[in-house]
Amino acid sequence: MDTAKDKLDSAPRTILLKNYSAPAFLVESVDLHFDLDPALTRVRNHMHISRNPAVENNAEELVLDGCDIELVSIHLNGQPLTQNQYRQEANKLLIPALPGQFELTIETRIHPDNNTALEGLYVSSGMFCTQCEAEGFRRITFYPDRPDIMARFTTTIVADQTSYPVLLSNGNLIDQGKQDNGKHWIKWHDPFPKPSYLFALVAGDLVCKKDSFTTRSGRPVDIHLYVEAANQHKCSHALVSLKQAMRWDEDTYGREYDLDIFMIVAVNDFNMGAMENKGLNIFNSACVLASPDTATDADYYNIQGIIGHEYFHNWSGNRVTCRDWFQLSLKEGFTVFRDQQFSADMNSRPVKRIADVNVLRTLQFAQDAGPMAHPVRPDSYMEISNFYTVTVYNKGAEVVRMLHSLLGETGFHKGTDLYFQRHDGQAVTTDDFIRAMEDANQKDFSQFKRWYSQAGTPVITVSESYDAGSQTYTLTLTQECPPTPGQTDKQPFHMPLSMALFNTVGTAYPLQLDGETAATGTQRVIELTERSQTYKFIAIDQPPVLSINRGFSAPVKIKPARDEETLAFLLASDNDAFNRWDAGQELCIAVLLRLISDVQQGSSLELSDTVANAFAALLEDDALDPALLAQILTLPSESYLADQCEVVDVDAIFNAHQFMRSTLAKKLAEPLLLHYQRYNKKSPYQFSADDMAGRSLKNLCLAYLMETGDAAGQRLCLEQLQQANNMTDSLSALNTLAQHELPERSVELEKFYQNWQQDPLVIDKWFAIQAGSRLPDTLEHVKALLQHSAFSITNPNNVRAVIGRFCHGNSVRFHAADGSGYQFLADQVIALDTINPQIAARLISAMSRWRRFDTARQKLMQSQLERILSTDNLSKDVFEIVSKSLQQ
Repeated sequence: MDTAKDKLDSAPRTILLKNYSAPAFLVESVDLHFDLDPALTRVRNHMHISRNPAVENNAEELVLDGCDIELVSIHLNGQPLTQNQYRQEANKLLIPALPGQFELTIETRIHPDNNTALEGLYVSSGMFCTQCEAEGFRRITFYPDRPDIMARFTTTIVADQTSYPVLLSNGNLIDQGKQDNGKHWIKWHDPFPKPSYLFALVAGDLVCKKDSFTTRSGRPVDIHLYVEAANQHKCSHALVSLKQAMRWDEDTYGREYDLDIFMIVAVNDFNMGAMENKGLNIFNSACVLASPDTATDADYYNIQGIIGHEYFHNWSGNRVTCRDWFQLSLKEGFTVFRDQQFSADMNSRPVKRIADVNVLRTLQFAQDAGPMAHPVRPDSYMEISNFYTVTVYNKGAEVVRMLHSLLGETGFHKGTDLYFQRHDGQAVTTDDFIRAMEDANQKDFSQFKRWYSQAGTPVITVSESYDAGSQTYTLTLTQECPPTPGQTDKQPFHMPLSMALFNTVGTAYPLQLDGETAATGTQRVIELTERSQTYKFIAIDQPPVLSINRGFSAPVKIKPARDEETLAFLLASDNDAFNRWDAGQELCIAVLLRLISDVQQGSSLELSDTVANAFAALLEDDALDPALLAQILTLPSESYLADQCEVVDVDAIFNAHQFMRSTLAKKLAEPLLLHYQRYNKKSPYQFSADDMAGRSLKNLCLAYLMETGDAAGQRLCLEQLQQANNMTDSLSALNTLAQHELPERSVELEKFYQNWQQDPLVIDKWFAIQAGSRLPDTLEHVKALLQHSAFSITNPNNVRAVIGRFCHGNSVRFHAADGSGYQFLADQVIALDTINPQIAARLISAMSRWRRFDTARQKLMQSQLERILSTDNLSKDVFEIVSKSLQQ
């Protein structure tokens, strides 16, 4: 077995953006023929290919990608090629001496039932399905598997009619029939050119739930949602969400759907949440199936957003796609921004913004500060699957949001209209996207493009002064960005910062800069472009309170920390809902950091009245949106708190966090109980913003009341668990109970399993609750769950629910001082790497920032990372993350 050092010295090839070159050959059309069999599927691929006229002196040989497939034959213009007319090497098929235009037919054999990587064509729960993004198509047939080669696809599928009565692919249905041998066939044609990563095929025994949509131009579109028969009662929410998304995209962006039919298929085994294949979206069943008795508010909310996200890709990703995988955020960042807008319009805008920023701060800021830090447009990768990250998706969305802020609603949509018009049917770059924004608005965003090329989270230092004589308030903002791997010196960013100034009674000042003739309103967006800029505001009659980065207008950190009096004032008075919540978070962090220090020094813990009094005042405000109140009352997560510490002390963070929760619960028990009773409605379940708001606040209050240790809180929890008429309330009560060592805990967990053992998605929730428990023996329970009859290591949802939840969502137990959590994760990664490298790679990131912990834990994590790296035949997916973590 090679050592970790040996593996580092023999790293897989790194692919660089600067080495991009246009393809030597273009594929005009593809005619695929599948004869499906789980053990041995035959694929015939007939292509019309021509040399790319844009490539000068083009004498290159044709290079086709292929992985884990068996070549049967090759025909050039109808004539078979002999073995000396082509060669195979390193997952490539190379054919020299080709004419300017030609037809190529390749026959291959593949084994879908052995494809545990879930890339290409595989079998899930007895049905065939595909996942081709990013490089899965090469597992189906030999093909130039890159996103800048766009072709029109025709697909014929032949299969046993009894086992696979439903046969689906991209585009419109053009023909079908039966054979004498019990098989049937179907032909689909996609009239729009697309890259191979958007190809899709599904075959199985499925039920179709039908609906329809009429575009604003009057064209009818059939909507088909395919599920297993047992799940057909869980489809209505997805169908409603899809039609909401279709109408919203028309109303907001002027984008109509372009095919005769739109299809969605729910799949149990899927590496991702969903995939936007043209006209045939394939979804992880967890992201499409919902009923009140089996799905929570979070499920309903996420399904609506994910349905929207994949549908919006029809234009921002499919009609206009990315030239190469370095441009991934071109489609993903833009589409995440679009689905965020959609969800905000459908539900509570402030709560949606808070949720999005929580993801950014907790996950993306941490990525920016770790060994896997990379720009929104990465400049290199070993394995592209590792760059489906929160940086590409969520920070990419924030970059688009900043453009929206800088241009305004009208200017932004002028830019997107030009982008779609200019590049329809093309594979383009982030530079093309920015250029459309510039040209449509006569702007220069040369400096703004640094957001795509520079990694890291900028830090804004705020300096304030007030001159009573001239009634002038001076604000100086200084930006810097810490070094990240491969980037030590950062140039200034161009960023919009929304701001307001308040007087002592909470009234916002009209904002007028020195030299301006009039105020521009009480809120304005200032553009920070230099390392340091100063702004002087006049007609300010007293020292104001600054509200900066309102709505989180730029993905930055603000320093220095404000004092508790200022934060309490903003929490009570700021008229920006996001900044009101943010002030509460910052206030709680200040208190928690003091408590952490007290734990470390062995001092007695005391909680000042600042937070309790602020929370009490909010609980007395009947006009406050309960959804916003629930967000404000939720303490910052332990993982986000860890990022505020120079050295992560897991136990001190946990103890401080628990002390603050229990102390606040005891001080606020009476108003918390009143709010619980107020929102503890027995009415039938509805997915609506108002009902979700009430349930979120009620269940947060219940969690707090359980922290008091009083029998009354325990009684409420058990009553809710036994009387709940929806999964949101049932699961919230069970999760709360699972955090406490009570006799009823194991009884209720077993009862829940017996009630829901036939529903895999509900059992995944049951798995996750146990894996996320803060009780000391959780790891032993997690190991037992791996042997449970409902758990399968080949099912990504199971893996995420048990291993992922424990390692990524249970900091205090995963980071146990004896290193048992690290050994457990390493064991699972090594096992999973031979089954599903993508899932294994996503798990290992839990140890990628090992240098931030105390010396003892550093050594324990380093040892396990080196053990993984020294494993034979390690995948590129896992190698890249582990090697970069060790080399930081």
